[in-house]
Amino acid sequence: MRIRRTSHLLALTALTALALTACEDGTGVQDEGASRPASSTATAAQPTPATDKGAGTTPSKDTAGSTGGTAGNTGAGKGSATGGDTGARTDDKADTASGSRVLCNGSNTEVTAEPVARPLNHMLLTVTNTGSRTCDLTYYPVVRFDEMQWVPQAAEKTRPQAVTSLAPGESGYAGVLLSAADGSGDGGQTAKKLTVAFQGYTPNSDGGASATPPLPAKGLYYDSSLTVTYWQQGMDDALSW
Repeated sequence: MRIRRTSHLLALTALTALALTACEDGTGVQDEGASRPASSTATAAQPTPATDKGAGTTPSKDTAGSTGGTAGNTGAGKGSATGGDTGARTDDKADTASGSRVLCNGSNTEVTAEPVARPLNHMLLTVTNTGSRTCDLTYYPVVRFDEMQWVPQAAEKTRPQAVTSLAPGESGYAGVLLSAADGSGDGGQTAKKLTVAFQGYTPNSDGGASATPPLPAKGLYYDSSLTVTYWQQGMDDALSW
């Protein structure tokens, strides 16, 4: 009995020693392997921070885009300031100062005066630039029939937003109301001669040589209703009043 117990104790001791030795020399890798899925899980989870990091870079791109847009807007603003109305005004001043633009008058234009069927009792003045430089038709024509001692006024509602300018060969227009359609005008008479004077760059200033376009052989009837339009770029605008 003592021998069996001793054998049993020796066997148990040997198994215990073997178990301890296995733990020390790495045979417990199964336990470590069991913990590896957690490590693998952590590794698999790593793309999430990477994705977050990528998402974090998106605002940077948006910011850069916004900066680019701001720069684009700034550039557009500069373009508008440089090439807009200010530039046009500068060009106008430069042209006038350098003498490349002149006033339209009887010396550099051809002027015609023709009665029209519509509107009733109207006449159309046409001024064609026969010179070699652009000329300006300022304000309205100063019309005088025969030796009349008064100056017809202009219809204020026909004032254009810009001076009528004529390049060589181009024409400008003005409409003339000769008499009231209802016969309410006073001092009616038939004119045989017409003189058209031009204004300068300030109202009622001298714009240069006058023109004397011929009238129909029978003359033109006018009365106290005689009114003119401002110079217009288009014929329709001159006769729409």
